[in-house]
Amino acid sequence: MLSTNKQDLLNLPIKDFIISSEKVAHVQIGNSAEHALLVLTRTGYSSVPVLDVKYRLKGLLSIKMITESILGLERIEYDRLESIRVDDVMEHEVAYLQITDTFKRALDLVINHAFLCVIDEEGTFMGIMTRRVILKQLKRYIYQLET
Repeated sequence: MLSTNKQDLLNLPIKDFIISSEKVAHVQIGNSAEHALLVLTRTGYSSVPVLDVKYRLKGLLSIKMITESILGLERIEYDRLESIRVDDVMEHEVAYLQITDTFKRALDLVINHAFLCVIDEEGTFMGIMTRRVILKQLKRYIYQLET
């Protein structure tokens, strides 16, 4: 059973735990699916944030979304990659955190996502909070309870 100090962890602001936007691979709305596939392949990520020209979060894009868009009836149509735009195949409705949110909110949302995008009050992309970071903080907290 967790101690009464669990509120200390749950009320922590997330801004201390995010990976800043400068370190996060992303694509922009006008990019081609070919460019996005290169970004995803070279970084090794399964999905990346999609930003507009003002760096506001617009959605997420995954390798699966791109490959599904080029599946033909009898073959994969690689030649279509250049003409498909990121905004044609991306996920528009995504879970995200506000920079002012707490660890509790992140914990609630991260169950179904490997990472969560973090935005400021204008929707500008600030970075990501990963499931790994959240689990590390939980582990640290639980191990401290045992001592």
